[in-house]
Amino acid sequence: MHRYPTIILSAATVVAALGLSGCTTAGPPAATPSSVVSAATPAGAPLPDPAALIDVLARLSDPAVPGVQKLALVEGSTEADAGALDAFARALADNHALPLGIAATDLAFSDRDPANVTAEVTITPAGAEPDRAFSFPMEFTPAGAAWRLSRQTANLLLTINAGPPAPPPGALPPPGGAGEPVP
Repeated sequence: MHRYPTIILSAATVVAALGLSGCTTAGPPAATPSSVVSAATPAGAPLPDPAALIDVLARLSDPAVPGVQKLALVEGSTEADAGALDAFARALADNHALPLGIAATDLAFSDRDPANVTAEVTITPAGAEPDRAFSFPMEFTPAGAAWRLSRQTANLLLTINAGPPAPPPGALPPPGGAGEPVP
């Protein structure tokens, strides 16, 4: 299966979303990008420092970090995902979006999995004004003393292990699709 085009498409989508996010009426991120909502799990565990979550995303977007070294940053990733992680960072670099400005706010424990943490993550591409920031809710899962991006969030952002992208509405099926013989 060819994942490279899917990852490039995914990175291009993220870059496009970063570029188009200037159309929103939302103001710039809060003055303290590392603000934390004070909360704890029923067991009393504290929320992580936002810097730990920001570091996960910064390393995932860093083209200098090889994909195999990024595997520990995504829940359930395998060596087959390394190329996709490399391609994602490369696409961000090719689109001059790096370094990304990253802020994590509104940290809370997940309703879906109480061990996980959710955060509203705001990303600003290199050289962009704060009003061009893109915000997205993300979920992180504990990995010992560290944190990693949940597989569900990674699949949404990076399209890891996904099949080929769906054709746009109205597009013709590829040759050989829908019962047609391949020439």
